[in-house]
Amino acid sequence: MDIVLVDTDIVSFIFKGDNRVQPYTPFLKEKILAVSFMTVAELFQWAAVRNWGVKRIKQLEDTLNNYLMLPCDIELCRRWGKVRANRRKAGHPISPQDAWVAATALRYEIPIATYNLQDFKRVEGLKLIRPDN
Repeated sequence: MDIVLVDTDIVSFIFKGDNRVQPYTPFLKEKILAVSFMTVAELFQWAAVRNWGVKRIKQLEDTLNNYLMLPCDIELCRRWGKVRANRRKAGHPISPQDAWVAATALRYEIPIATYNLQDFKRVEGLKLIRPDN
């Protein structure tokens, strides 16, 4: 079965029941859905900023248990550094968070499902799931 890296925005849409996930559904169906450790961290930051209670945080944790969290290793860190450096040299900086997600996809050679295609489109070698194609 194929693995798809799901960006933070798509996980958020799924969690909230947001209809913006609908165009991605055919691309995610019958796939192993994976997340970067950065996505997990961003979602917990989101919960902390919004002062979620224990019950809502438990719902988030239960939801995250449905995803394969891909581990960080030296190779992933190396790729993160290259992504950041290459985008900077090209005059198109990428946020550290998006670089971690991109590096994860590159490290594990899997496509990314993201609503924010602009954040990733200039990362060399990255496979993006684009529902408009």
